[in-house]
Amino acid sequence: MATAKAKPMKIKNSTSTTVFYIICYVLIGLITLACLLPFIMLVSGSFTSEHAIRFGGYSLLPREFTTEAYQLIFKTPMAVIKAYGVSIFITVAGTAAGLILTTMTAYVISRKDFKYRNALSFFFYFTTLFNGGMVCTYIFYIQYLHLKDSYWALILPAMFNVFYLLIMRTFVSSIPMALIESAKIDGAGEFRTFFSIVLPLLKSGMATIGLFLALGYWNDWYNAMLYINSEDKYPLQYMLYSLLQKTQAMAAIASQANVQLTDIPTNSLKLAMAVVATGPIILVYPFVQKYFVKGVTIGSVKG
Repeated sequence: MATAKAKPMKIKNSTSTTVFYIICYVLIGLITLACLLPFIMLVSGSFTSEHAIRFGGYSLLPREFTTEAYQLIFKTPMAVIKAYGVSIFITVAGTAAGLILTTMTAYVISRKDFKYRNALSFFFYFTTLFNGGMVCTYIFYIQYLHLKDSYWALILPAMFNVFYLLIMRTFVSSIPMALIESAKIDGAGEFRTFFSIVLPLLKSGMATIGLFLALGYWNDWYNAMLYINSEDKYPLQYMLYSLLQKTQAMAAIASQANVQLTDIPTNSLKLAMAVVATGPIILVYPFVQKYFVKGVTIGSVKG
C-alpha cells in the first residue's frame, strides 16, 4: 500500500514578523549605501579634473571628466605591471609561508601534552608588550640577515603576527583531541597528523588569517621604503607612493615658480592610486567571504 508523501508545512509570517523583516532590509540597505557612497565618490574623483576638485570639491559624479590621473600612473605601463607582479609575488609567497608558520605554531602551543607550551606562549605574548624598536630591527635585517634590496626584506617582517597566532590557536583548540589521539593509534606521526587531520579542519581559520596577511602584504609600502633601493623591486604601493611624492614635489616647485598649479593632478592622482591599488583585493574577497564570516565568529557560540 503506497503511502502519500507528507507535504511540508508552510509557516505564515505574522504582521509583526513582516514589519521586522522590512525594517531590517531597509536598515541593511541604508548601511550598504553608506558603505558604497565613499567608494563611488573615490572612483568619481579619480575621473574628475584637478581644477574641478580644487574649486568645487568632490561629488558623486565627475563634473569635468578626465583620465589625466590614470594617464600619469600608466605613463610607464611596464613599471606598473612590474610593480603589480612584485606585489602579487610578495602577497602570495608571504601569505602561504605565514599561514604554514602560524598554523604549525598554533598547533604546537595548543597541545596539552607539550611540556613547554605555557613558557612558549608567554614568550610570544611578551613580544606584544615590548620590542626592540625600529633602529634595532633595521640593523638586524641589514647587518646580520643582509636583506638590503632583497625580496625577503618585504616578506619576513610581516610573516608572523602574534595576534593572528592567538586567533589560530582558538581554531586549533576547537578540534577534538580524540581525532589526534586516534591518528596516533593508527601510527601517524606529528607531521602526518597535522597535514592530514588538523589542517583540513582549519579552512575557515586559514581563510581569516590568510585574508589578514594578504591585506597586510598588499598594502605594505613602509618596508619597501626602508630596505629596497632598486626601482624594479618596488611593490605597487610603494611605486604609487613614490609617484605621489614626486607629483607633490612638482606641485611645490610649480607654486614657487608661479606656474598654474591646477595643471598638476595631485588630488585626483591620490584617488586614482587608491582605485588602482584596491581593485585586486576587491576581486579576491568574494572567494574567501564565506570562510571569513565563519572564522571571525568562532567562539561567539558554544557548541
